[in-house]
Amino acid sequence: MDNKHSTNSLEPSETMKHTDQTPKSETQRSLVPKGITIGMAIFALVLSLAGYGFRLMVGDDVGTVLRHAAVIVPTFMLGIPLFFWVGSRILNKVKGLHIESWNAISLGYLTSCVSMLWLMGTYS
Repeated sequence: MDNKHSTNSLEPSETMKHTDQTPKSETQRSLVPKGITIGMAIFALVLSLAGYGFRLMVGDDVGTVLRHAAVIVPTFMLGIPLFFWVGSRILNKVKGLHIESWNAISLGYLTSCVSMLWLMGTYS
């Protein structure tokens, strides 16, 4: 009887030890959820295309507007996020940091949106 009582008293403590010692699996390594990054990418696309419809309605030349859009839209949609991603890869290799790619791309889109809003505010 004493043996049964001692096993019953040890079971909860062993169970607690087992749950405390089990490592938690990292299901989400990135700080920024993918939905927020995709939302910022869509917002950056809307911001980068916003002025061109207005310029066409006002009567600017279609060729001029398309040439300007061919430079500006890829710069803000691809260039800035790519710059941050490449920078994170370089810092990971050189300094031994662990910057997640998704976080770097998110920061790139955030910077892109903020810089477009700043430019719009400056020239409006």
